[in-house]
Amino acid sequence: MEWRDQGILLGVKRHGETSVIAEVMTRLRGRHLGLVRNGRSRTMLPVLQPGNLLDLTWRARLDEHLGNFSAEPVSFRAARLMEQAASLHGVQALAALLRLLPERDPHPHLFDMLDIVLDHLGEASGAGELFVRFELAVLNDLGFGLDLAECVATGAREELEFVSPRSGRAVSRAAGQPYRDRLFRLPDFLKEGSRKAATRESLAEAFRMTRYFLDRHVYEPRGIDAGTARDGFIKAVLDGLEMRSFSQ
Repeated sequence: MEWRDQGILLGVKRHGETSVIAEVMTRLRGRHLGLVRNGRSRTMLPVLQPGNLLDLTWRARLDEHLGNFSAEPVSFRAARLMEQAASLHGVQALAALLRLLPERDPHPHLFDMLDIVLDHLGEASGAGELFVRFELAVLNDLGFGLDLAECVATGAREELEFVSPRSGRAVSRAAGQPYRDRLFRLPDFLKEGSRKAATRESLAEAFRMTRYFLDRHVYEPRGIDAGTARDGFIKAVLDGLEMRSFSQ
């Protein structure tokens, strides 16, 4: 069996003396593993770095086998991703989110989103906003999507100010006011049709909200830990925005 596709490298594990098992997010076949022979060679070492975009060929005798990858670089961006704390933590946190999905389950829109997020991980505000939207997309693909388009209580699509932790749906200002202490604030940049850029405060609220739903629906039921990469990314992004506000 054989197929060809583009993939973004998420990570590698040593296999034997010279080879590695590569984990990639492909456009058409989802998260996929494969053996790269001589993957620890001088030639392949810079190619097989997290974040790089690759042209892949996968071969195996049977579809259920691990199979072998041959990889050619399309975009070298790993070196740039290692330059800043936000991007270094970010690429690891994105990979951890994708590992929540079943292996070989196609999610082409997540591949496209991942490609965009990786290109902007060095931009504090933009990186934070894109990461939040990526988390929401992963939640949606896992079957736990948030509905931020209309009020759960009234059906209104205007003046949406809150998000219910119980239903994961938006709540209007009037309906949510009496319960505001028990609701999440809906960040302005996530409101439908909004053109407002994310701020430090709105990003912090958004990260708190997505973490709650990830914990509730994914991490706690599966008995797994979220890891530290996400926290490192968030701290780097929020610190970057704070420093920028002081310098202005």
